[in-house]
This record gives sequence, structure tokens and C-alpha cells, in this order.
Amino acid sequence: MRPPAAAEPAHRPGPLPGVAPLLPPVVELYLDLHRAPELSGAEERTAARFATWLAADGYRVERGIGGHGVVGELRNGPGPVVLLRAELDALPVREATGLPYASTATGTTADGRTCPVAHACGHDAHLACLAGAAAWLARSRDRWQGTLLIVGQPAEETLSGARAMLEDGLYQRFPPPAVVLAQHTAPFPAGMVAHGDGAVMAGSTTLEVVIEASGGHAATPHLCADPVLIAAAAVLRLQAVVARETAPAEQLVLTVGALQAGLIGNVVPDRALLRVTARGFTEQVLDRAAAAVERIVRAEAAASAVPAEVGVRVLSRSAATVPDPIVTDAVRAAHQAQFGAHRVARWQPCLATEDFPLLTGAGAALHGLPEIRAGYWMLGSAGPDQWAAAPGDTAAEKLAALPQNHAPQYRPHARLTLETGVSALVAAALAEFGRATGEDVER
Repeated sequence: MRPPAAAEPAHRPGPLPGVAPLLPPVVELYLDLHRAPELSGAEERTAARFATWLAADGYRVERGIGGHGVVGELRNGPGPVVLLRAELDALPVREATGLPYASTATGTTADGRTCPVAHACGHDAHLACLAGAAAWLARSRDRWQGTLLIVGQPAEETLSGARAMLEDGLYQRFPPPAVVLAQHTAPFPAGMVAHGDGAVMAGSTTLEVVIEASGGHAATPHLCADPVLIAAAAVLRLQAVVARETAPAEQLVLTVGALQAGLIGNVVPDRALLRVTARGFTEQVLDRAAAAVERIVRAEAAASAVPAEVGVRVLSRSAATVPDPIVTDAVRAAHQAQFGAHRVARWQPCLATEDFPLLTGAGAALHGLPEIRAGYWMLGSAGPDQWAAAPGDTAAEKLAALPQNHAPQYRPHARLTLETGVSALVAAALAEFGRATGEDVER
């Protein structure tokens, strides 16, 4: 993720009153989630822990929505419906942080392979922050009025969980919200938050390309259609989509994240598989990139002397994350009042992606609902020791050197990240409840 445009800050935020007593159990929950991550679609234990936490604070809780999705509802008189959301799932990554609570867990992929699993994206911190905010708001009902929805969403990493929850009746089983709020960790200093003006994250599409060929003996490749050669040529050619088919003013990233073919060296396999992700900020850019992937792979297959068949299917599609400007202004003001303006940075759009937009405007349109506004900000996660050790003389150099989300070395600073994240969610929720009712949330 691209770092926020901000000078190097100090590292101690001002916690919201009442947050400090919640931090020990919130940190304990975070450490437990970090040690026991679960892959997308397999978040059974994580969901159970989160549901138990919500029930203990008086929420009406439903589990199993769109997979392992969890929703807690708390009614507190008339007023707006505000939804706070975090993710349940982890990544097929082997953790290399060296932390005493590092994950050694394994999981099973959709195709049956065993793999290491780690919370390398920060979803464990997101969920622990949400749990803390849910507890604070449940115990401070004199500070707000309306209906609060707390959502633990499964399968964000596969960009399928939000859609699954909607298709399972999320906004029919619970009152549709006026606003949905969420945050995401990123490797800038813990104790800070960052807001974007416009898009925060890109949209994406992921394609699975299967090349079916004849295969055969490695000694007679001239009698085969070699899917490895076709796949390799396509991978190289795909780099030209960004370099030569995309306008310089457009932002597009095209990544081949998987190339799978064959088992041994003396057999030409009969099948190769590519998984390709395109990321950009407009639907038109994503459509052109997807069309280019299919065109190039089919052209490389057609160039073979022996015919090969190509199949292409869309695994996922997500829109750009673009928070509502009115919500952004209100939440940013609340964060500035809470933390001080020097701890609220400006976020530059990055080409990471997520399925959060489906819970807001896109989901409302699909399901014939009234407008649902979005609030989304970034949460700093790099601790003071990590910041000091990062190479570079300037803030920009240090930010570029820190391990990014999805890296095996990614490690949020537990206390500072959670303390700030809980306060940020609570302040944002109070701002939205107060904005809708015209009340002063600082009372």
C-alpha cells in the first residue's frame, strides 16, 4: 500500500475515555486470533470467538451468514442504523515475524493442498478493534441513539464474503444501514489514521486461465502442444498490457499470481493454469485489462503448431473503495478532535483492493435499497521500534522500507494499533450517530 502523505509523527495517541480498561481483553483477543488464523471460508473458530464476545455485551447475534459471517445487532432507541465491519479471514502465508505469538497454523486450500496460514494483512487487528469498539458502544448507550450493527465478514481475501453475506439476506435479516464504516491497517506509524480524498483503494478482477494441450514425452516435444511454453510466453506478453496498452495517466497493475503446470521434468504436461489479477480505479480499465488477458493467452495458444484449448473464467470482481465525502469529512473531523490534527494524515490512493464497496453503494443498488454511504480510513500499524529500525533518513524512505501487508514479516504493533483502532471506530460511530440526529457527539 502507498504510504500516507505525512511527516514523521510521535507514537502515542490520545485514547478515548473508557477505552483503556478494554485494552487488556482486546489485546488478548488479538493475540489469540493471531496465533490461530483461518483461511477464507474456514473461519469457524474465529467467528465463534467473535460471536461469543458480542453476545456477552448484549448484542442479538446471528452466525453462519454467507458462510461464517457474524452479525451483532444492538437497538438503542430511534435513530439511524450504523454498521461497523471487520474481516475474519487470514492468508496462505508463512509468518516470518519472529514474534512470540507468531502463527504456526496450517490450512487446506480449495484444491486440497496444505499450506501455512498467517494474519499477514491485519484482519486480526481489525477484528479485535471492532470487538473493543462494540464493547465500548454497548456500555455507553447514553452517548448515542439508533441501531448499531457489528459485522464480522468472512472470505474478504477471496473477494467473495461480502457478496455471500448479501445473497444470504444480510440486509433483509437486519435493518439496512445508512452508513457502513471500516478501517484497514497499513505500515505507517501506529497512533495515526489516514483519510483519502476520493478513492482509497482500487477495484480489481481476478481471472483463472486454463490451457489444455496434448502433452507427451519430454524427448518428443515436437509432437506435443506444450502448455508451459504457451503460459510462459503469455506471462511475458502480459507485461505489455500496462506498458503499451494503458494510458500513462491511468493506473493499472497486472499481476500473474499463480502459474501451475506439471509434476516432473521428463513429461510435457497437458495442462497449465494461470491466475491473473488486474487492479485499477475504473470499470473501463478493468474491462480492457481482462479482455487483453484473454486475447493474449488465446493468441499464444493459436501460435502453437499443435492446437491447444484455452478456458477463461472470472474468479472475483470488486469495485474501487471510494468513501462518501460527507461521511469522510465528519469522521476525519472526529478523528482530528480525538487524536489531534497531526495524527490524521492524508492517504494517497493505492492499488490494494477489497470487497467492502459491495456492503455500501454497490450492494444497495443490487438489492434495491436506499443509498448506503461509506466511511473508510487507514490505521497505522508500525511501532516505534520498527519505525526506528527501518532504513532511510526521511519518513518517505522509512515508509517504503517497512514490510507491507501480505508480506511474511508484516507485524502490527499490538497495543498502539489496537488502542488507536478502537478509539477511531468509536469516534467514527459517534460522529455518524450524532450527524444523523444533529446532536453534539462531544457532550
